[in-house]
Amino acid sequence: MTETKITITAVIPAYNVGQYIARAIESVLAQTHPANEIIVVDDGSSDNTVEVVRCYGDKVRLVQQANGGASAARNTGINAAASDWIAFLDADDEWLPNMLQLQTDILRQYPDMVWTTGNYKRCFCRRGYMLIQEDEKHLQPLLDNKPYFPDYFDAFVHKVRGCTNCMVIRKDVLLELGCFCTLLPKANDIDMWFRIAYRYPQIGFVAEPLSIYHMETGDSLASHHMDCDYLKQFLQRHFDLAEDAGRLEQFAPCARQMLQAWIRSGLFDDRVHDIRKMIQSFSFLLSANYKCTLWLMTILPGLTKGIFKTLSRISRTLKLRRQTWHTKAEYKRKDTP
Repeated sequence: MTETKITITAVIPAYNVGQYIARAIESVLAQTHPANEIIVVDDGSSDNTVEVVRCYGDKVRLVQQANGGASAARNTGINAAASDWIAFLDADDEWLPNMLQLQTDILRQYPDMVWTTGNYKRCFCRRGYMLIQEDEKHLQPLLDNKPYFPDYFDAFVHKVRGCTNCMVIRKDVLLELGCFCTLLPKANDIDMWFRIAYRYPQIGFVAEPLSIYHMETGDSLASHHMDCDYLKQFLQRHFDLAEDAGRLEQFAPCARQMLQAWIRSGLFDDRVHDIRKMIQSFSFLLSANYKCTLWLMTILPGLTKGIFKTLSRISRTLKLRRQTWHTKAEYKRKDTP
């Protein structure tokens, strides 16, 4: 039986990342399973990003455009790609050497699958440590010895969301869904994953870390936290889309988790008015006990904020979070050729 050829284009959107872009490109060139094509979309940079990319000659295809944001840059790369599959990488991050090999292994094993993602590391390099996003002990019972989740929404509810740097998606699926929404300045990646999941729930997942997400690289194309009104609009947009797709029941727990995570963040910032506003708007997502507790906590927001910060410090000190921590020395020893 002839093995189906999987062709992959690495799409790297770039904006004023001259000091980082070489690291990203080198990580693609170092893949054990080479990408068929590398496209860097310069999104109107004013630094030396273009000059650095041009140093790679015909190894990298450079596409330039006026500044339009991360979604517009990714869409340009998708449309320009010659391959059947798109693998995304932010210009200030990097892939680990087996990223494409491990992904293509899954795609060959499950030829009907249209997207796959995986675990990753978050690097706080200035502070000398990094962490693995998903602990293997957390992943094992969720995956049940399979290299995929039957439904992305189930994975999302268990806080296994992958990240843009680990996504490998069929080009025709991205085009079918209209690519990334350029009208959304924030959470445009999650918006895309939700829209794929409405039609194609199953998603491949590699438990081994595939990329390094650098957390301290300054301003780039990354999204910032959503404010109250934006989150409200985002959730309502997806309630409508989920209902149209007949997937409202599956989406609702994801909306609940996003709302509760936003509320926890709001408790740190004394956003009492906004929290109460969101409780009123999405009351149907929250239990009576949860809403009652929140109302009590927002009576004395200063005290609540202090308690939350204290608990957070204790959690960090005792390493109670489920991620796996590494020192900078361990990072170099394990991941540097």
